[in-house]
Amino acid sequence: MTSYPVRTYSDVREALLARREIALLDVREEDPHAQSHPLFAANFPLSRIELDAYTRLPRRDVPIVVFDAGEGLAARAAEKLVELGYTQVALLDGGLDGWIREGGEVFRDVNVPSKAFGEFVESQRHTPSLTAEAVDALLKSGDDVVVLDARRFDEYHTMNIPGSISVPGAELVLRARALAPNPATRVIVNCAGRTRSIIGTQSLVNAGLPNPVAALRNGTIGWTLAGQTLEQGSERRFEPQTGRDDANLDASRNAARALADRAGVNRTTLDETSRWAADSARTTYRFDVRTPAEYEHAHAPGFQGAPGGQLVQETEMYAPVRGARVVLFDDDGVRANMTASWLAQMNIDVYVVDDTAATSLTARGPWRAAKPQPEPTPAVSADELAALLGDPASGTVVIDVTSSANHVKAHIPGAHWIVRSRLTNGADDLRALPDAKRYVVTCGTNALAPFVAPEIAALTGKPVQVLDGGTAAWIRAGHATEAGEERLASPRIDRYRRPYEGTDNAREAMNAYLEWEYGLVAQLERDGTHGFFTI
Repeated sequence: MTSYPVRTYSDVREALLARREIALLDVREEDPHAQSHPLFAANFPLSRIELDAYTRLPRRDVPIVVFDAGEGLAARAAEKLVELGYTQVALLDGGLDGWIREGGEVFRDVNVPSKAFGEFVESQRHTPSLTAEAVDALLKSGDDVVVLDARRFDEYHTMNIPGSISVPGAELVLRARALAPNPATRVIVNCAGRTRSIIGTQSLVNAGLPNPVAALRNGTIGWTLAGQTLEQGSERRFEPQTGRDDANLDASRNAARALADRAGVNRTTLDETSRWAADSARTTYRFDVRTPAEYEHAHAPGFQGAPGGQLVQETEMYAPVRGARVVLFDDDGVRANMTASWLAQMNIDVYVVDDTAATSLTARGPWRAAKPQPEPTPAVSADELAALLGDPASGTVVIDVTSSANHVKAHIPGAHWIVRSRLTNGADDLRALPDAKRYVVTCGTNALAPFVAPEIAALTGKPVQVLDGGTAAWIRAGHATEAGEERLASPRIDRYRRPYEGTDNAREAMNAYLEWEYGLVAQLERDGTHGFFTI
């Protein structure tokens, strides 16, 4: 295998402190990543490199440092990145163990920079909050209270505080004045745990909302631990024109711009950002922070949809190059400035587009990530696969390489699930499969399967085909699916189970998660590379 340059802990730390561009990539699956990693290490699984690289690492000359915890994934990931055209790829000296031996701080969980920043903000600004018991008493007493849920709508739909309204993070300052027009109305902001509650509440405080505002302390976790009941399946959300009347919009826009200026946010134009995108010396991320529906209706070419609240919550996933330039766009002068004010306080070089003419929004539909062409692999249609599976003599075994969650929800009957990163010579995962004359590889929409199929062919020496259109095409063709965790050839390490999602979490796990969040400020101080500040 090719030898790659090595960068030390001290070298990486110095680059972070100097704000030089660096992408520190943990190429393990999400669950092992969540157990232990450096603060600014972005989870970048080997399994998905071809699908993610060109979007998350838009500049081919960006300095990249990859690591694992001794599983042998880093060298494989480096090889793939070089094949994809990246020119400055190095391995972290000693991997995760080397980082720890040199005294590097390590963190648990996911989206740690954002969560640590939220705790930092609360410690600096003393963000107001109320306990679950206090909020419950206000609601039951009929007080003038509105509860705004700052999570994504799908999270809200799963479980929410009774009577609350879905208003994802970046929408809060734009919508809150209209949702609570009486200045005496108390506004409560919640999320699942703490971060989005803190940032959402502090956003409203910073923006000068005249109402009394507080975070629901510890979010739906705190609500559950207090023995209170959550709603499920709620559909309440703001109307698209909420907050866009002249008086409310002007107040929100002026407040957001003033905050952006105080935080040191820079200004730019669409033309300038187009030139930056072609700059081979600097990484530029371009994000449209409006709602997904607005983005898909019309957006500026080259801008990726990234709702502002989630961009602040998952910053290292959207923009894993630390030291990069980040550009934000909206059409109202509120959401981009508010989001930018927080990113700037996270020590990010951030710009807001000022020329937001509707005529510039010429692109339609969801973000279409650029990706390389896979090696040619024979394909089989859904009907042809159904015929093969109906003939035991064909010896056909289906391998599903989608996410484990998707596989468990619905998969082709008899399909075996494997996580791609565990496909190696002599892997027990492949040995767990029944003997086959041929393999057919599928995933959700046939995005990943064509990259995995040649690897399976090389490891097994058997004929391998891909399912044309993936499992989605199988379903469209009217064929049956099954659900469940049978025939998992790999452990479900591709997804870390968050202690704050779903409705069946153990009390011990929720309490442990809250204790972990409380300790993040001390960890930031020990790490010393963050550069966070507050205004």
